[in-house]
Amino acid sequence: MQVRSISLSLITGAAWLAVVLPALQGQAYRAPRATDGHADLSGIWEALNAANWDLEDHSPQAGPMWQTGAIGAEPAGQGVVEGGAIPYLPAAVEEKKINFANRRTNDPEAKCYMPGIPRANYMPYPFQIVQSPRGILFVYEYASANRFVNMGKPVEPVSDTWMGTNNGRWEGDTLVVDVAGFNGLAWFDRAGHFASDKLHVIERFTRTDRDHLQYEAIIEDPSVFSRPWKMSMPLYRRVERNAQLLEFKCVEFAEELLYGQYKKK
Repeated sequence: MQVRSISLSLITGAAWLAVVLPALQGQAYRAPRATDGHADLSGIWEALNAANWDLEDHSPQAGPMWQTGAIGAEPAGQGVVEGGAIPYLPAAVEEKKINFANRRTNDPEAKCYMPGIPRANYMPYPFQIVQSPRGILFVYEYASANRFVNMGKPVEPVSDTWMGTNNGRWEGDTLVVDVAGFNGLAWFDRAGHFASDKLHVIERFTRTDRDHLQYEAIIEDPSVFSRPWKMSMPLYRRVERNAQLLEFKCVEFAEELLYGQYKKK
């Protein structure tokens, strides 16, 4: 009788799980709340993919300098572009090829210039989101870059900049950031993908569970692309006990590249 009782308990427990687990799994995740009642996106986040090498699918290949051997080689990566390929206009395809051929010296990352949007979000460095009702601050480890997302009345760009003018709004628990006013100098990755100063980016940040954000960006630039296109990827929360942004002020590492040609011989 005791064995039978245990068996009945196991069967009852399994039946309960069969009913409850699907119901729990079907419930949408509800992010913790910030002081203003909106989803709390604060924390230190980082992309774990090869998008900074190339947004599209790519095989491993040698880097731009053979002297660095495998250290500077490009790893294989799965693309983050919806549909696979970026829809360039014919003339822009040629410009992208020129960028790739000259990436060692012309990539803004090599020169420690500001990364631009969306690239800042998937470089191989963490970034921090600091949230308040009036605005949301994004602070990036790379080059000490940052941007402020205005959550009040939308403002027009006063001047063109690397990081653009950022206006935010909430759609449910999703932070939507409308970014315009770019200077057209940033690249999207080390492969030379690019846009002009007509670039318009609409980003979406959604907290899908405790340690993940889903990031999406719609890219528009009629002077470079035949239609708008979208990229998406997860962002991972840094969970180390002492997780923090460290300084990577890279200007001094780029001085020889930028100014070495002007040295007296």
